[in-house]
Amino acid sequence: MSASLRTEFLGRQYENPFMNASGVHCLTIDELEELSNSKAGAFITKSSTEVEREGNPEPRYYSTPLGSINSMGLPNRGFKYYLDYVLDYQDKHPAANTPFFSVAGMSIDENLKLLRAIQDSAFDGVTELNLSCPNVPGKPQLAYDFEVTEELLSKVFSFFKKPLGVKLPPYFDFAHFDTAASILNKFPLAYVNCINSVGNGLYVDLETESVVIKPKNGFGGIGGEYVKPTALANVRGFYTRLNSSIKIIGTGGIRTGQDAFEHLLCGATMLQVGTELYEEGVSVFERLLHELEDIMNKKGYTSIDEFRGKLSSL
Repeated sequence: MSASLRTEFLGRQYENPFMNASGVHCLTIDELEELSNSKAGAFITKSSTEVEREGNPEPRYYSTPLGSINSMGLPNRGFKYYLDYVLDYQDKHPAANTPFFSVAGMSIDENLKLLRAIQDSAFDGVTELNLSCPNVPGKPQLAYDFEVTEELLSKVFSFFKKPLGVKLPPYFDFAHFDTAASILNKFPLAYVNCINSVGNGLYVDLETESVVIKPKNGFGGIGGEYVKPTALANVRGFYTRLNSSIKIIGTGGIRTGQDAFEHLLCGATMLQVGTELYEEGVSVFERLLHELEDIMNKKGYTSIDEFRGKLSSL
């Protein structure tokens, strides 16, 4: 029997676990429609702020031999643009899963305002709160401040009753995994998304003896193959620490079906593709599907649930 990639996530059925990573190929309605018509099992909007943002000056993205460096600065068309889109989508496609909706307010108060608007709307999908944007000058990543993270989530869940996940930055120490998990386990989170890009890397062009992106004197988030081991560690670290009701979305370094298989083996339920989607376009999803199916067939797995989370230790 051929392998099935059908995936259940938060009580909803998806044809496969693949999605775009928020921030890639989701800025405009045209791009979101291309995702909708692709082989991706689901898709998510650009992380939105209350008002439209141009983002950081260009060049702000650069392809490297093992991935990418970017300092986009949250360019987006504004919260209402994406909310109107997802509400229209669910009206036009009542039998389909509503797109995931990502928000990334520039302050705690802005995050609360946006989430209240979602709670009060007819939106029936899944919301992702981005606690981990590393590329806005002068703005720290919320999720590295554990006290503020707990304060924010306490305020959010005092009124927010719809499915909510959080996008996390990479953590690098077991003590940080332990502390973050102890906080996240206090709340009825739907999922955590591991990881956003590794913040504040630097890439040098040997020929020009220069940095390659303009914002922040060349410092930017690192994605692609560089970050897969860190992403897998975060997926595994939280899979083994969080309540079983909190699912994991694996993001970081998914370039091949093998990368996808490894994320699932470490405990991810859904998978987001960033750098490779940027480089290859939406056709990447069809290729990844075939490559993951081939690996599962060779190993004799007929469903993802047969191996999800079952990483062996030595």
